[in-house]
Amino acid sequence: MEDIKKQITELKVKLYDAAKQIRSDEDLECFRITFSGRSGLITSLMNQLKKLPVEEKRVIGPLLNELKQIAEQQYEHATQELLQKRLCHAAHRLKHFDVTITKKPEAKGSLHIYTKLLERIEDIFITMGFAVADGPEVETEYYNFDALNVPENHPARDMQDTVWLSNTPNTLLRTHTSPVQIRMMEEKGAPLAIIAPGRVYRHESTDATHDYMFTQVEGLFIDKNVSLSNLLATAKCFFQQFFERSDLDIRVRPGYFPFVEPGIEIDFSCPFCKSGCSICKRTGWIELIGAGMVHPYVLQCGGIDPDKYSGFAFGFGLERLAMMKYNIPDVRLFKNAKISTLDQF
Repeated sequence: MEDIKKQITELKVKLYDAAKQIRSDEDLECFRITFSGRSGLITSLMNQLKKLPVEEKRVIGPLLNELKQIAEQQYEHATQELLQKRLCHAAHRLKHFDVTITKKPEAKGSLHIYTKLLERIEDIFITMGFAVADGPEVETEYYNFDALNVPENHPARDMQDTVWLSNTPNTLLRTHTSPVQIRMMEEKGAPLAIIAPGRVYRHESTDATHDYMFTQVEGLFIDKNVSLSNLLATAKCFFQQFFERSDLDIRVRPGYFPFVEPGIEIDFSCPFCKSGCSICKRTGWIELIGAGMVHPYVLQCGGIDPDKYSGFAFGFGLERLAMMKYNIPDVRLFKNAKISTLDQF
């Protein structure tokens, strides 16, 4: 019994010394584990108490309970001291905090004008019953040319116009989004109403109105008894909504595109003037769309019977619309790094 009494006395001194050394939360946790933890020193003495006779338990028990209470008191006292130090530190910082300081403005990003216009275009066509379709930018020769009735000797297949991939035979960066039309015909069949927006690539020199990469939006509508009048009505409805003008007129001219027959080009009356301006080159008309009735061969390649169904297709460049809508003279301005240029949109 005398031996355990001596251990209790020594542990009490050690406990007080350890409590004085607590400077952080880590020290506090170490104190708890050392003295009151499951494998702590006080717990170890408690386990020895179980082996003592009843008479000795009556003497040693109160001493151990007192030691346990001292450990809890020291732990609580150290906890309060650490909390008080944090409060004093916070009050000191607050005392030297200038509430009149103005926060520096944070730079905020925004959507690029192409993204905004593309969302607007998609919204208009969706309200007209069209779905938005997507396809790969790396295409095969079959989907980009063969299935679209483009002859083998067509100049578009030359290296001067098409970016061919040298490491993979018969693959290229798509020159238009028309391959999406073939893929959707194969997948969905008829009837079908889609638009296919996306980036396209061509071997072209960059100037004020051309770029080697641009965004194209193509549309396809297939059903029974579809005619050119449906195409013209769709195009006119779209551009009236896009330019927010109900008085836009259209002009139709013949045009050649291998994947449509007949092929047409659609001009629209200039939305910026009444009698001619620099944008429409003093003509009052602006060329915007290449279009036509889908060639029967293209329908067959898409798995659709041209004797039962007919359809129209159209395509236009997003950059051209952006330049018109915002009176921008050079397409390269949309891709420069000047924030002041892009902020105005």
